[in-house]
Amino acid sequence: MVNFEYGIAEQLPNAKVLIVDDQLLNITLLQKILAGYYQTSVAHSGEDALKMIEESAPDIILLDIEMAGINGIETCRVLKSRPETKNIPIIFITSFGQHEDLCWQVGGVDFISKPINPKTVFNRVTAQLTLKFQRDKLLELVFLDGLTDVYNRRYFDSHLTKTQLRAKREQGDYALVIIDIDFFKQFNDIYGHIEGDKVLQQVAHTIKTTLLRPCDFVARYGGEEFAVILPDTDLRGGALVAENILNNIAKLKISHNYSIYQYLTVSAGLATFKGLSANESIIKSADEKLYVSKQQGRNKLTF
Repeated sequence: MVNFEYGIAEQLPNAKVLIVDDQLLNITLLQKILAGYYQTSVAHSGEDALKMIEESAPDIILLDIEMAGINGIETCRVLKSRPETKNIPIIFITSFGQHEDLCWQVGGVDFISKPINPKTVFNRVTAQLTLKFQRDKLLELVFLDGLTDVYNRRYFDSHLTKTQLRAKREQGDYALVIIDIDFFKQFNDIYGHIEGDKVLQQVAHTIKTTLLRPCDFVARYGGEEFAVILPDTDLRGGALVAENILNNIAKLKISHNYSIYQYLTVSAGLATFKGLSANESIIKSADEKLYVSKQQGRNKLTF
């Protein structure tokens, strides 16, 4: 039996709550209620909220229905239509009881009626955050690689599709890097599978810590291969990140007597794309670049 309560209490104080309202009085009251419990930020319109969420997604949104410009209902519809934001819980704030059915229809998880009751706000926000973090833990069990603690291939496929859809919508670039540990079979043969597992963990950790942006993504692609997705990244930016990964892994100086470099190294292939393409063609392009790196002596990046 999985204990979903474990770690939730530690996560709650770091939870990010986005308040979306164009009335200063409401904003001030909501911030006062949540101060000291959660990290709050404010958007004064639906348009501002959509921009802010693209930069940094909150854990939960308190969304007023009646606002100038894009109202709360339309803002919610947009968020629920996007794969990267559709799972963010949204609590509507309304003084109009007739909107309750519409709140549920567009994907709200709860609503708070005006005049605002502080205890109601706190309890409902806390309840929805707890549910969110419990769902996140369940997803980790399904989508995390048990050995390396990075995402698995199944989640990689899903995340790549989300990245493509966002790139198509924004007409932006994104990069895919496929990384392969050089002579890993020989490493396992010489040092044993226990040491091989340790190497996989070290390489995964090094890749994770090299990626600086919250939106950057790494998964164990299979065996000794890892895949990195870099949103809003052109060829130059992708090459810089990939080279940093190669250099940081080399700095580990993990002995590998079978390697021509005496230490464990990795090879990488980088491809960049704009808009929407088939997953298979994207992966094939990066994989072909990886093959070139291997053919040309390994321990290098090809793009």
